[in-house]
Amino acid sequence: MSRRARLARLASRPVSGLFARISPDDERNIVDVLRTEKAGGALLLLGAVVALVWANSPWSDSYETLRQTVVGPAALHLDLSLAAWANDGLLTIFFFVVGLELKREIVAGELRRPASAALPVVAAVGGMLVPAAFFVLVNLSGGDLRGWAVPTATDIAFAIAVLAVVGRSLPNSLRAFLLTLAVVDDLLAIIVIAVAYSDSISLGWLAASLGAVAVFGLLTRRRITSAWLLVPIGVIAWALMHASGVHATIAGVLLGLVVPGTPDESEEHCLAAHIEHRWRPISAGFAVPVFALLAAGVSLNPEALLAAAKDPVAQGIVLGLVLGKPLGILGGTWLVATATRTPLAKGLGWGDVLAVGFVAGIGFTVSLLISSLAFGEGSATEEHARAAILVASVVAAGLGGLGLARRDRHHATVAAA
Repeated sequence: MSRRARLARLASRPVSGLFARISPDDERNIVDVLRTEKAGGALLLLGAVVALVWANSPWSDSYETLRQTVVGPAALHLDLSLAAWANDGLLTIFFFVVGLELKREIVAGELRRPASAALPVVAAVGGMLVPAAFFVLVNLSGGDLRGWAVPTATDIAFAIAVLAVVGRSLPNSLRAFLLTLAVVDDLLAIIVIAVAYSDSISLGWLAASLGAVAVFGLLTRRRITSAWLLVPIGVIAWALMHASGVHATIAGVLLGLVVPGTPDESEEHCLAAHIEHRWRPISAGFAVPVFALLAAGVSLNPEALLAAAKDPVAQGIVLGLVLGKPLGILGGTWLVATATRTPLAKGLGWGDVLAVGFVAGIGFTVSLLISSLAFGEGSATEEHARAAILVASVVAAGLGGLGLARRDRHHATVAAA
């Protein structure tokens, strides 16, 4: 049975509990699941547009007040702003679903062969090195080199949203390539933040978080799927990761990766697929759109854009994200494919890789985080960097969307033929 057929069969199951077994009674088909995913991408983009309009309207003060509203228990050091909760909390749900999907791809999907998995991993490395080099070259004479890492990050949520909205006939291998590339990119970006921009990381809290992740994985391997048990353990793993100083969304990826990706004797489908099926509507329909609403509101005005255009920092960021990303990803993939004689995954062409490279230039969330750490939140350089990140991300999304749309038509023609 093909992967599409397996997913179609899985999608026909009901949603009766976040971690429960899938009952065979529901007749819902794969079209509903695909519609949900595309709707999630559309909701994400809608949330971003609303945030931008709101942040640049006469009511911008109310938007910033909303973002900076602090909630959470101070005793646990979780008294965070709503913007921080969206970035560190809601986005963790999205990363959890991504981790589950990656686990299935690694175990039984497009990434099960090490050679195929190496291509997006090296592409991610190239997609970080080349943008950083662009930034350094532009800022060597008179610029601020502290922001060298700003154009190296990919916003996986926005990148997947563009793919979901544009792609209809794109091969499964393209989504697996982008997922792996973006996750590796984010992991490397978190390492960069920890090494270059963080004062300290608590190894004790980090070890405790990894211990909670291990307990989560042990329970799921024993097919203990009670939400009353697994959800609290997942929240504990997240909170400990947050306390360690490492970006808390990493806990979501790890939790997804430790769930079994192969079925046992009594199962028709693996547990990772079951849990992903339960959590994807929450991620696509709530977590990611609310994250976009609270994260995408960058205030812009003509004077700020003009000032940013003259700043080498902003120039380096735009060049890094818009040109450096696709060149680094395409070049890294070509080098590995040539040196190891590893072909691209079935159905994947070099035009697909280039389009994905442009989509990966959507830096946004992590880039904004690195910018604030590098230049200091509220500084003039940081304001210029924020404007550059937004402009570059919009341009990259447009170019990547056009590229994916063109490749989508190509794959549809090939399939029809």
